[in-house]
Amino acid sequence: MPFISRKKLVYTISGPLRAYLQQYNREYTLPIQYADLLRYDNSASLFDKRDRDTLWETVYYPASETDDILLALKTIYAILKADGDMSVTGHLTIDRVDLCSYGNTMPFRVRVRNLVNDNFDYFYIKKADASRIYGLELEHILSPNRISYLTSGQTLIEEHIAGIPGDMFFNQQMHDAEMNPVRLCKEFVKFNERCFARLLGDMHSSNFVVDITPDFDEVYYRIRAIDFDQQSYEGRKSVYMPQYYKQNQPIIDLGTTCLTPESVRQYQIEERSLMAGRLRVEQTRIGDLMVAMRPDVIAPEGNVEQLCGALNRHYHTSSYNDCRTMGDVVWRSLELVQIH
Repeated sequence: MPFISRKKLVYTISGPLRAYLQQYNREYTLPIQYADLLRYDNSASLFDKRDRDTLWETVYYPASETDDILLALKTIYAILKADGDMSVTGHLTIDRVDLCSYGNTMPFRVRVRNLVNDNFDYFYIKKADASRIYGLELEHILSPNRISYLTSGQTLIEEHIAGIPGDMFFNQQMHDAEMNPVRLCKEFVKFNERCFARLLGDMHSSNFVVDITPDFDEVYYRIRAIDFDQQSYEGRKSVYMPQYYKQNQPIIDLGTTCLTPESVRQYQIEERSLMAGRLRVEQTRIGDLMVAMRPDVIAPEGNVEQLCGALNRHYHTSSYNDCRTMGDVVWRSLELVQIH
């Protein structure tokens, strides 16, 4: 299994990255910051429908502050979903605020409830980390998925990415009679290729979801990353390849029974071709992002050197020798996507 540093360094948003976020309407002045949500005065463990501890805590705020905090959270939701149009929030209420206290970054999860039909939605409030922001932006540009997020100072707001958590899917639905194993494994191959090409690490089954779309005679799958903390940070090549995580072994084993090496290679080429097309369409935006990312320090120098050596060997090239930062490494990898 690839080794992941237990405590990744957190990198602040640089001036060029802040300018990029402002240019592409990601930066907002929000009515509340991450630090404000830490002022809760009580909490309770959160259990799921099967009465199992989720390791999240529901937090409660002093009565004198509750109304202001809940209004601020509704305002953030309106900005995230409706460009700040508060008219969409008249029938919404903030149902719950949860804190993930066991993780390094301690994110907050806000549950929004529709009072008309009792439907739920979520969004997350986190400490801003440049690595995570680069990961979100690369996902938005290079994957088939659009990502909605906001920054405000050192606070990051992320939308909820819907789907069945990978570990839950493996445990409960891998043997469903209606599951199409070829389509599922094909999507995992393409997901693996996307992660490796843009150097998104730590994609074990707890860090991605499976989105299932029924068609009139078939079922389609899409695997979506939900954690972007390990964007181009570690030095080991295998960290960026989901195929090497033991948590993903169920789908690896399934793939060996229903995919041939020729079909795997076909899907890899298809995905790189699709990424190359997205790069051509978004060449101005990816260029602007690289202006911020390439000079930015978002990983220890030793990690950069180690990864450059591994990628030189993988691609049988020496073109990574000139890379000095992880941004340089990502850009070189994306250049190779366009070449191949």
